Amino acid sequence: MTTVRTRFAPSPTGFMHLGNLRSALYTYLYAKRHGGSFILRIEDTDQSRYVEGAVDVIYNTLRDIGMQWDEGPDVGGDYGPYVQSQRKDMYLPYAKQLVEAGKAYYCFCTKEELDSRRGAAEAEGAVWKYDKHCASLSREEVQRRLAAGEPYVIRQNVPTAGEASFDDVIYGHIAVDCAELDDMILIKADGMPTYNFANVVDDHTMGITHVMRGNEYLASTPKYNLLYEAFGWEKPVYIHMTPIMRDAQHKLSKRDGDAYYEDYLSKGYLREAIVNYVALLGWNPGDEREFFTLEELTGVFDVDGMSKSPAIFDPVKLTWMNAEYVRRLSPEDFTAHAAPYYAQAGVASMDRDLLCRILQPRVEVFTQIPEMVDFLAKLPEYDAALFTNKKSKTNPEIAAQVLDLAIPALAALPAWTEEAVHDALLGLAQAQGMKNGTLLWPVRIALAGKAVTPGGAIEIAVLLGRDESLKRLKAGRAKV
Repeated sequence: MTTVRTRFAPSPTGFMHLGNLRSALYTYLYAKRHGGSFILRIEDTDQSRYVEGAVDVIYNTLRDIGMQWDEGPDVGGDYGPYVQSQRKDMYLPYAKQLVEAGKAYYCFCTKEELDSRRGAAEAEGAVWKYDKHCASLSREEVQRRLAAGEPYVIRQNVPTAGEASFDDVIYGHIAVDCAELDDMILIKADGMPTYNFANVVDDHTMGITHVMRGNEYLASTPKYNLLYEAFGWEKPVYIHMTPIMRDAQHKLSKRDGDAYYEDYLSKGYLREAIVNYVALLGWNPGDEREFFTLEELTGVFDVDGMSKSPAIFDPVKLTWMNAEYVRRLSPEDFTAHAAPYYAQAGVASMDRDLLCRILQPRVEVFTQIPEMVDFLAKLPEYDAALFTNKKSKTNPEIAAQVLDLAIPALAALPAWTEEAVHDALLGLAQAQGMKNGTLLWPVRIALAGKAVTPGGAIEIAVLLGRDESLKRLKAGRAKV
């Protein structure tokens, strides 16, 4: 039985797009599910799009998630190098092998000549494709022009009749009339291979058995298969994935900041939630289960659950899933994630156990924390009308009475603890025959200056401490 070998082959052109992340994830999961090898290959043949530091982003993202590759540029392997630009000397001999077999040819057409013929075709309303102008050059003519140092490319010699076809695990049998296919360039004028050619050569020479990639490559795959046939190589199994869409008409937008893994980390999402959600974009486990660790996904992932329909990225669903992951964190882990946001909000020195207790049930994404606790660092401006609350049956007049009772009672406490503050305030309510809410609402408004807060009057008082709490309560009393 053939050992499964899959590959993730990103181009170092920037950050990790969520579509690329899903491709990497599915490729990794398929290999691990079948006891195979997951290979990382950097496809950098297009140096004009190369972004400095992008390779490190790829490494760091995969490692951050836990997708360790079995072979790759930094870990080595038996099929290296694993960076295309370091393999550049191997492609031209393969292209020349195709030339000798009549499956490819040298093309000396200049850009001006191609533009002229393209323009003439378009003027007649025809769809332009390369017209095999150089395919009929004699061997002697080719050698003469090569010896003269004329610039050239090497093109694939696609048959003019018949069909090119392949079988895809998701989409089934796909066939294309060869007459519709262009003679794509295999080796560019600078001697570098095109993406399409290097892709085929690399997949074969690295022993890749299963090619998983986006369905934008469906149109190119018939030409890939013609190359496999021309070389007499065994073809890989093809598994093309549907795109991830922002809605029914639009793909995820890089400009809108909703396309990258790093975007969502910076927005306060947990990596585990992002990976779990991305795994479900185009794949269904076959039951109602929604929550999976990466290890659990390796045990259940199967291509039978992959969809033919585009996946719609729903930020509301991602946020819901992230909130569920936040709830499941241990207090220690929650605090570790929240700590930078505590510092940002100016509350880093406050009781973190208490902050965790009031925030963890309410936080959906960690970037919400500064806005949720900003009142702790600085009392906002507020109006006396905030003391009015129908449900608690309070108004400024009642608030004045409550604060006149609460301030001395709290000031007299020998210890400023949650239990002591609790007993003092609720004891006051009981002694005055008030409902707890009637007493606690004015106290919380005076302490927080906001109608909606995580935690109630007691927790807020403990977080603020005795001096700040009494200062705010007195300021509140002055308002009413």
